[in-house]
Amino acid sequence: MDPRLFEASYTGNVDRLFSLVRENVLILDTASLVEGDNPLHVASMAGHVNFVREVLKLRMDFANELNQDGLSPLHIAAARGNVHIVRELLKVGNRLCLVKGKGESIPLHYSAIKGKSDVLKELVSACPVSIEEVTARRESALHLAVKNSQFEAFKLLVLQLKRLNKEHVLHCRDRQGNQILHLAVARKQYEVVEFLLKGDAIDKDLIDVNARNEVGLTPLDILLLANNEAGDAEIVEILTRSGATRASGLVSLVVATEDPEPQSDQSNGQDQSRRTWNDLFIGFLKVGNGSHGKTPWLEYFKYKKERDSPADVRNALLVVATLITIATYQAVLQPPGGIWQDDSGSSSSSTGATNNGTTSHKAGQAILGTKSPVSYILFVIFNSLGFFASIRMISMLTSGFPMQMELQVALFALLTTYDTVMSSLTTSSFFNYIFVGLSILLPVIIKLVSRWVRK
Repeated sequence: MDPRLFEASYTGNVDRLFSLVRENVLILDTASLVEGDNPLHVASMAGHVNFVREVLKLRMDFANELNQDGLSPLHIAAARGNVHIVRELLKVGNRLCLVKGKGESIPLHYSAIKGKSDVLKELVSACPVSIEEVTARRESALHLAVKNSQFEAFKLLVLQLKRLNKEHVLHCRDRQGNQILHLAVARKQYEVVEFLLKGDAIDKDLIDVNARNEVGLTPLDILLLANNEAGDAEIVEILTRSGATRASGLVSLVVATEDPEPQSDQSNGQDQSRRTWNDLFIGFLKVGNGSHGKTPWLEYFKYKKERDSPADVRNALLVVATLITIATYQAVLQPPGGIWQDDSGSSSSSTGATNNGTTSHKAGQAILGTKSPVSYILFVIFNSLGFFASIRMISMLTSGFPMQMELQVALFALLTTYDTVMSSLTTSSFFNYIFVGLSILLPVIIKLVSRWVRK
């Protein structure tokens, strides 16, 4: 976009806009050909409703365009909560409400994420079917409001569903099979759970309190997966009062709510809440196999490509690789059985036997290598395999990081010290040569084998 046009859009200078158009009648056409924001995007972000109105008169098609972030002007205005700009844009047509942006999100989704209730009303009134739209992850506006702790926006959406007779949207599931209640319980949002199950705003029978997600967990199961926090007992009480149960195949729970010994009201209430949580949590730990032969909570923690971000996975792998590197490096420094603290008598033959018939050794050599050479060989081979594999993981996961040369130097120094320690602890010169060769070949073998397996 022409810098002068960008400045006029950012400042909302309508006179400057007309002046630029008189100077170059194609300036707006040129802006539509350039990747990035058009004048409507900029003016919507800056909140200049008069500028938006005049641009729409000149180039109405700007309202349909997505910028480099996958956002239309209406997406931006909805996220910022500017009702006046939203109304101006909707004059182009209600179809703008259904423009799919990044992740197949529509403007209503962004207003739900940011909790812009006034904009929510405008968008739903202009295009009632937009309330049924879902993102690429199959998240409805209700899912997004709960995930972003926008309770007021959530209440408004539910009331709009009731007004439009679209309560079936409450049963919408995201890609993990979670309904609204699953998300509210997972995030300990007491107000959402109470609002859904109290029965004042909507019929609580519309909410399936025992719905299962993709891994077979009910809302009550999900609550027990999270850490114990204040208020959990109240959520448990609301769920159980509404008929919530554990998934089939799980042990039934008996919640203790009565104390046989009289106590003060305050301590009695605290103890009851504590017992309620403890009984439920202990029962969860005793869960057996589900109907599919797998424990649901194990399935819940498994890696899922559509749920877990690559950055989180890389960080977790880096931590695991580092721990393996530390463990294997420490193991070679202190091998099983320890090391000899002194020298034995000088060897009288090539077999390594001393004058009294015992095996010779030197201070600093591995005791296991003298007592049980086969066990020591196996230990070094597999310990080295784990060490070199973890070093390769670190090298691959940090590819492209800043100070790459220094990092590679540090990894090479670590490899060299490992080889030095390993050779110094070996009791036989023959095995010493084998292990040195192994340390050279193993990194190459691991690299080639990993490529072959992936292909």
